[in-house]
Amino acid sequence: MPSEVIVMLTERQLLILETIIQDYTDVGRPIGSKALERQLPVHVSSATIRNEMSVLERLGLVNKEHSSSGRVPSLKGYRYYVDNLVKPDATDKQTLESIRTSFGSQFFKSDEILAESAQILSEMTNYTAIAFKPESSDVFLQGFRVMPMGKQRVMVILAMSDGTVESQIFNLPKHINGEELEAMVRVINDQVVGLPIAQVVNKLHESIPLLLHYVHQPRGFLDVFGKILDKAAQDQFFIGGKLNLLNFVENGDIDQIKTLYSLIDRYDDINDLIGNSGENIQVKIGNELTNSSLANYSLISATYDVDQHGKGLIALLGPTNMPYSKMIGLLGTLREELASRLLDYYNLYDE
Repeated sequence: MPSEVIVMLTERQLLILETIIQDYTDVGRPIGSKALERQLPVHVSSATIRNEMSVLERLGLVNKEHSSSGRVPSLKGYRYYVDNLVKPDATDKQTLESIRTSFGSQFFKSDEILAESAQILSEMTNYTAIAFKPESSDVFLQGFRVMPMGKQRVMVILAMSDGTVESQIFNLPKHINGEELEAMVRVINDQVVGLPIAQVVNKLHESIPLLLHYVHQPRGFLDVFGKILDKAAQDQFFIGGKLNLLNFVENGDIDQIKTLYSLIDRYDDINDLIGNSGENIQVKIGNELTNSSLANYSLISATYDVDQHGKGLIALLGPTNMPYSKMIGLLGTLREELASRLLDYYNLYDE
């Protein structure tokens, strides 16, 4: 996202803004001219620094908490910093080895790899991490089974071509007996196995005339089938460090805590939060996020590519004063390792 700041800053102003942001990340307190004088790599007097800070304040890049305080970065300042000054840190060998070791376990489902990636990222940052499955039009329904469990309860099992298996227990309408259920399962398998997941529900509803030969009201069963397909569609993301999000709530605001805790449970809210993330690494800051409860948070997201299996996304949600260079560098490394691990999994599965 382009910065809203149009004016060009001098090298000294850039240096002061960068130092304020980096220092505020470390100490979380307003930064005064004396502290800046000690930290700047070039000699600048306190008076000159104060003048430059006043310029940055007039431009809306820093704020003063009260008349005699130092400055803190504004959301506009963070935006300018991310757009113009941040350079991703290179991930050190120890961190890279730690990521690869965590991914070194044997995984039996792609979901396990995604869940592990979110866990790794949250543990390394103490923030909340979100990993989305790759979106691929090539995933199709490979198998459909219904297992009776007695008293009109059944377990519906769907197997996808990417190795994903979804199952859920439902209560069937009382008018459906065992023979009718078996006949319906045969018809449904004939009609939808081999179709892309997105086409299954529409095809099933087209098949209602066929199902009427076996049961007078097939819609009740199709509703059951549709619910588990919805569940399969919504189980597309994995969260690591969910409670970490609450560490940055200001003044222990109970309402904000409740809102944030429920926010990251809901698929639609997560989708709205991530939005259109483009093709690379993207940073959304404060009021650029869709939810007002996240005014003091930032979201860094990165896409990853697993060839014909589609593209996915991994994201990091933390405070606005996070160390952006480090976090962007770490996220870039982790997405590469995640894509590599998923490709290994899919190649083994495809064989």
